[in-house]
Amino acid sequence: MEVIEPHPFIVFAGGVAIVLLGADLLLRGAARIAAMLGIPPIVIGLTVVSIGTSTPELAVGITAALDGRGPLAIGNIAGTNLLNILFILGLSAAIRPLPIRLQSIQLDVPTMIGSAIALIVFSLDRVLSPWEGVLFVLAAALYTVALVRGSRRESPATKQEFAHEFGAESARANQRHAQILRHSALLLAGIALTVLGANLLVTGAVDIARAFGVSDAFIGLTIVAVGTSAPELATTIIATWRNDRDVAIGNLIGSSIYNILVILGLTMLVAPGGIEVGSDALWIDLPLMTIVAVLCLPVFRSGQIVSRTEGILGVGIYLAYLVALIALRT
Repeated sequence: MEVIEPHPFIVFAGGVAIVLLGADLLLRGAARIAAMLGIPPIVIGLTVVSIGTSTPELAVGITAALDGRGPLAIGNIAGTNLLNILFILGLSAAIRPLPIRLQSIQLDVPTMIGSAIALIVFSLDRVLSPWEGVLFVLAAALYTVALVRGSRRESPATKQEFAHEFGAESARANQRHAQILRHSALLLAGIALTVLGANLLVTGAVDIARAFGVSDAFIGLTIVAVGTSAPELATTIIATWRNDRDVAIGNLIGSSIYNILVILGLTMLVAPGGIEVGSDALWIDLPLMTIVAVLCLPVFRSGQIVSRTEGILGVGIYLAYLVALIALRT
């Protein structure tokens, strides 16, 4: 009997759906466990939430690296960061002008810029090695320590927002252990679903790339980046409508940092022989990602707000980038 294989688009879409479900379970479980253990709210947002919403990128990156598809992993990181800053953050500001916390200007954006520059430097020899991955992970640890120290200065409003979103259940002390077990089960289920979904997503994406004759890097920059960025997009848009955006904006900037330092760093650690860096990634995609990170500084400093005009401009630039990508690299 002949076995009918599902269409690559169906495999890819199924992978995206499973990854997003897994990421949501993982994020909720990890954030609520952290809140119950008394971890400061701002640290939850910029670490647990940021890494949680970046779990799809991690699963895709590791899966792609182990399959020898390193360019897809790099393209996914570059494409996701461009989408985060230009499109998602821009869309949020276009809906409602976006106030920026001082910490984002003093710590988060400089770290994002430094991470992007370091990635380009490490890429000059066309290979991202495991040892360079170690340096990225260590840098992530230092950044996290700086966040913990900075969390002492968080505003009462931010504390209340995080407590409302993630910490409400921690108040019922008599159910503490049962809740930790329940959220741990959510966490493990989220990890399992994310890994399963990532395998389907990468398989579908590679088959699509072969069918259309485009590179793994192109697929990573476009449909994989959009698919794995869905948690950040959903979080930011919902928070914008609620006018509670400290969590979401911290998540966007934090995700862009951890995408490089943790997600790509861990991917480099597990990749046998390192990750190959293509010419387009080295001379086009990574420099564009770095330029966008650098431009965040003057935009954020202008009155510590991202205006509707600046948000619309960011969305327009991203859409123009997508059109150019499709026109020039397919």
